[in-house]
Amino acid sequence: MRGMNEESIQPRVGRGVYLAETAYVGGDVTIGDACTIMHHVVIRGDVAAIRIGNRVNVQDGAVIHTETGVPLDIGDDVVIGHRAVVHCRRVGRGALIGIGAIVLDQCDVGEGAIVAAGAVVPPGMVVPPGKMAMGVPAASFVMSQSRNEPTRARSWIATSTWPPATRAAATRISAAA
Repeated sequence: MRGMNEESIQPRVGRGVYLAETAYVGGDVTIGDACTIMHHVVIRGDVAAIRIGNRVNVQDGAVIHTETGVPLDIGDDVVIGHRAVVHCRRVGRGALIGIGAIVLDQCDVGEGAIVAAGAVVPPGMVVPPGKMAMGVPAASFVMSQSRNEPTRARSWIATSTWPPATRAAATRISAAA
């Protein structure tokens, strides 16, 4: 792991973390236990602190950064999809940031919320807990709650090819639904 500000601030990485060789983690970054940081991920804590909770899965090519002086807190059991850009202030526990989504300055993604693939969440937007943000620019929507949805989700999760940490997080989230 290469770090920014080698002389002053070193990233802190928890137990059982998979950190791909091609990932870059630098500056004031704390990664919790049992996280997965895949290839070509960039986590840059050079202008403010970044805290990543336990059991967070960050997929290939994602960028995690924030604006100067604004710490970023990513809760436990979060999934960040391939090529997503997370440049906000908070991603709540159990949230999912879809493939290619962009979450901009001062945004707050609530607990259990979903940012759809390709969405652009404009600066300062709050995605309420349990809601979905989709579109360009993103708008919040209520997620459908059909009686079969939790069963369908658990079936899909059980047959997925996700890494174990991601599958475990998704199972916990779907069980709470």
